[in-house]
Amino acid sequence: MKPEKPRYWFWLLLAPLMLLISCVNLGNLGSGGPDECQPDGFLFADEFDGREQCGWALYSQGGAVVDIQDDALRISSSQIGEIWWTNPGRRFDDSIITVVARQANGPDNNAYGVICRYQNEQNFYIFLISGDGYYAIGKYQSGSDRIIYLTEDGQYQFSDVINQGVATNQIRVSCVGNQLGLAVNGIALLTVTDSAFATGDVGLGVSTLSPGTAVVEFDTIRIMEP
Repeated sequence: MKPEKPRYWFWLLLAPLMLLISCVNLGNLGSGGPDECQPDGFLFADEFDGREQCGWALYSQGGAVVDIQDDALRISSSQIGEIWWTNPGRRFDDSIITVVARQANGPDNNAYGVICRYQNEQNFYIFLISGDGYYAIGKYQSGSDRIIYLTEDGQYQFSDVINQGVATNQIRVSCVGNQLGLAVNGIALLTVTDSAFATGDVGLGVSTLSPGTAVVEFDTIRIMEP
């Protein structure tokens, strides 16, 4: 039996990141033409191949870098226990989010995944997996600068369906009503109930929990109606 992953606290990074996101979104309001990031059958889609301009905040600051290269959105972070993320600056109601995530480098003691119902830098849900095979669903909420885990006993849980180390995982997140679900590589891992947030933006995030730089590449994000 594998021991439980220690409960690490993620510290939020506030104003600098939000300023970058706001600047990108101002230029993404469009001219009223077809939305290239909302193809038929999807609420949102991005291949990260350079053909679409979907509003993701790209930046380099504080030991973190977010950029799009080699047909992927890449997030790297060397700040232990701090979660760095990016959003496209949109709003969704109930939704199913899928993305392919590949750990490209760094310590396996990390956390990476998907954000849904993002209100602002203090209020959102986050669905995390790690390079050593653990997973969690959590939320940030005003009044606390630390993540609130919604998994059993407030801890990460282990699953052997998560490909460990330098590997690729498909993450599927459902945010439907007050039901929040996480599946990895086609296997449902957890559903929890929480009613704090009903709508909001999506996002992708990465953290390292050990010394070193965690590098994760995200590809082929899709958002659909339930």
